[in-house]
Amino acid sequence: MTTATLPASRGKTIVLWSLRVLMAALFLFAAVMKLSGQPMMVEEFNTIGLGQWFRLLTGALEAAGAIALLLPSVSVFGAILLLVVDAGAFVAQIAILHVDWIHVVVIGALLATVIYLQRDQLRIP
Repeated sequence: MTTATLPASRGKTIVLWSLRVLMAALFLFAAVMKLSGQPMMVEEFNTIGLGQWFRLLTGALEAAGAIALLLPSVSVFGAILLLVVDAGAFVAQIAILHVDWIHVVVIGALLATVIYLQRDQLRIP
């Protein structure tokens, strides 16, 4: 490895870990809110209309994805899982809840960045 590639590699590592930790913290917080039955979450999922089982499933998926983000060997798959959850949240917020959706787009863009930075893990050998 040459010294010319070291700073870029180090910078990529710092950015990737920063995004992983940020996204993991965000989704772990969201998972705790859902899994602990916070009234706001219960009401939101009542409005969605699929039942409280869907709140628990969503919280479990968020927790699993967040933990996976922190494990380098499966981080890209955790990011993909969370991007799918995020896409579902986008649809729910636009079509059913009629609330602000820009934060979901920003979170999706950050998850897409995590996936892009780890795209080499998705290649089949």
